[in-house]
Amino acid sequence: FQVKSENQKTIWNTEEVPEGSEFDDTWDPREQPEYEILFKQQVGTEDVFFGMSRKDPSTACCEDMVIKIKLPETKVSDITLDIQDKVLDLRTPQKKLLLHLPCPVDSKNGKARFLSEDNLLEVTLRMTREFDFINFA
Repeated sequence: FQVKSENQKTIWNTEEVPEGSEFDDTWDPREQPEYEILFKQQVGTEDVFFGMSRKDPSTACCEDMVIKIKLPETKVSDITLDIQDKVLDLRTPQKKLLLHLPCPVDSKNGKARFLSEDNLLEVTLRMTREFDFINFA
């Protein structure tokens, strides 16, 4: 039994490195902002009044994840936001947030809006869980 390696000097494969570890910087002195994660689902009359679908109020029936991040004394031009399938990386001159998301998301089709009167960044991401094609058929 012999294991082939592309480079004999490597001590790990790229598959072994957790997603988002390239953003991790433990020496960064910036403070982590306050945030909350909410779950959102689309319901219609047939769901609420008639119970025609299998939806219930649990997070298993939610389609979107909403992350609200408080950023006091921040301008929208100061915000750098990077979304991966399982990681959200936000940086401003004063704050830094590296958030490992509770479930995978569609990183290419999210929405973000900055509410300047509340100093709040609201990021909405569509979740891509393994069995969603069954739950939302």
